[in-house]
Amino acid sequence: MSAAAATVVAAALAGCGSTTYFAGRQLPPSGLKNRVVIAIQNPSAFTKGALEIVDAYYDIRSGYTGQPASFSLSGFGGALPISIQSMPEEQTAYVYGSGDGSLTIANYGGEKTSGTVSGLNGPSSSIFATRNGTWVFAANQQAHVLTVVNQVTGASYPLSLPGVYRVSVNPGGSMAIAFVQNSNYAYYPRQLTSAQTLNYSGGPSTWPKAAIDCEPQNAPGWCLFQAQSPDHLDSTGNYYGEPLTFDRPVKAVFSADGGTAYVLNCGPECGGSKSSISLLPIAPMIFTLGQPSGLLPCNLAPCSNAFATPITNILVPAGASNALVTTNTMYVVGQHQMPDGLFGGFLTVLNLTTNTIVPSTSASPNPVSISDGVAGATSRMLQADDNTLWIGMTKCDRGERINSGLAYGCLTMYNTNTAKVMLLEPFSGDLTGIAGVTGLHKVYVAQGGQVYIFSTVDGRAIDNQYVTVSGTAYDVAYMDAVTDANNTVY
Repeated sequence: MSAAAATVVAAALAGCGSTTYFAGRQLPPSGLKNRVVIAIQNPSAFTKGALEIVDAYYDIRSGYTGQPASFSLSGFGGALPISIQSMPEEQTAYVYGSGDGSLTIANYGGEKTSGTVSGLNGPSSSIFATRNGTWVFAANQQAHVLTVVNQVTGASYPLSLPGVYRVSVNPGGSMAIAFVQNSNYAYYPRQLTSAQTLNYSGGPSTWPKAAIDCEPQNAPGWCLFQAQSPDHLDSTGNYYGEPLTFDRPVKAVFSADGGTAYVLNCGPECGGSKSSISLLPIAPMIFTLGQPSGLLPCNLAPCSNAFATPITNILVPAGASNALVTTNTMYVVGQHQMPDGLFGGFLTVLNLTTNTIVPSTSASPNPVSISDGVAGATSRMLQADDNTLWIGMTKCDRGERINSGLAYGCLTMYNTNTAKVMLLEPFSGDLTGIAGVTGLHKVYVAQGGQVYIFSTVDGRAIDNQYVTVSGTAYDVAYMDAVTDANNTVY
């Protein structure tokens, strides 16, 4: 009787024979409605990578009845996967393999992969695809190019930019911005019209003043521009002037309305002077044909061009190397150098209505101490249930906390309502991935090469014995999230 009852329950949980579960999404082959995918390195002696699925409702790797014994995204052949760009609204993900430089397209609905992106120029230090799947932008630091791939036509444009190591793409998939390591400048690509292709086909002497490279040079389809102040107008009708100066910019995040790019100036953490946020309008940098409009700001007031406005900078003294935007609030994470020379992790909350740091109080300190890192250490950020913000650091065992004898785990849970911080777990290795299982009040994390689960209610650890993996778990993603916003900020 108990076996029969279990079968009935399993059938009910599978949807009573229905083929959809919400938002018109098809029930996947596994029959699971709450799936977390894990990017695993070296799962066996003969395989360098795998994408394993776990049931995030029961926190098990197998089916509810024990069969099948495991689930996976079939067909994955990438080596040493390190990141999952998850797009649950599109039922798609892009998985980057650091071992072979591959970018694999994963089909959530069919629970299988559908090939890799071609046209990349070697390993990528940063890579993103647009939501519509048309464009891929990759910072190929070893090859010194920002690569633009058109997945519809198969065309690839390697735009020369020595030292490029980060690229950020806006959620709408209409603008990309690139950054060079140890530089104070920013760059953006733009697709060319037929007339521009003809006008710029004579080589660098025919390019706009702000153009760094146009490819292919005899009939360019794309150009890469330096972000410059619009103080002058060149013979091609493009405004240019002095390069816009930043302070070791490392990435950009975007406003809720999509109109503003917030450039994160890493400052002292990356060898610069002052950490801050610089505001840039997206409209002048849109790469879609016929869509760019308006002017970039200038460096200082008064601007030489009467139509330009000075750039807005928000000083963030505690550090600014990663950030997450929600409505009119920005949560900024960075490392601040302490008197002993080590770095301490801090979270600063900004009010984007006034472009100021939210005032600190005794009940709600701002900035607030979080997990440490070292200069340039990577971090992960994600919003989850119960008004929680989750922050993961790497190299947290080398920061100020361990030197001061304090707890120095790599995972921080922050309550956005109470402004309270909880450091979770002692040091268990680098925190490299976070997935918020929304509605079930839990998060999955990849930490020290293994998978752990935590409650968003109180931060307690949830039994993870049935989700541990063979190999090194490096990233996690919630496949059945409601929106694409449920994705780790890289």
